[in-house]
Amino acid sequence: MTVTVPWNPDEEQPPARVAAWRSMNAVSAGNKEEWLALFAQDGVVEDPVGPSGFDPEGTGHHGRDGIAAFWDKAIAQVERFEFTMRDSHAAGDEVANVGTITSHLPGGYVVDTDGVFVYRVGPDGLIRSMRAFWEVDRAMATARQV
Repeated sequence: MTVTVPWNPDEEQPPARVAAWRSMNAVSAGNKEEWLALFAQDGVVEDPVGPSGFDPEGTGHHGRDGIAAFWDKAIAQVERFEFTMRDSHAAGDEVANVGTITSHLPGGYVVDTDGVFVYRVGPDGLIRSMRAFWEVDRAMATARQV
């Protein structure tokens, strides 16, 4: 994971930023159980926000069962993820990270997804919502075989 925003693990960080980094690290490691444990029981994942092939109704993936199903449908299909966050804006119980997620797919294909990734946590530090703002057509236009 490449981080170009100031990140000093020795300094206290806003809880939402910590949860976001833990989420990205778990996804990078391919650790589904670690990732799911970051979410509140009633957490919601919208990735991307609105209707998509992952969520035709555009209502998000609710609860740990729904979030686990999202992992199986979307994350587990990718061989490797690289996260490059260029900026991070924390406010209150939320953080908005701006960057690119590079997905290495079977067959040697690579797709870059530029977006804004917003996490909201509860008082316990667990993720209540993760909303990813990105455009499918823009991401697919970057698809290439390496």
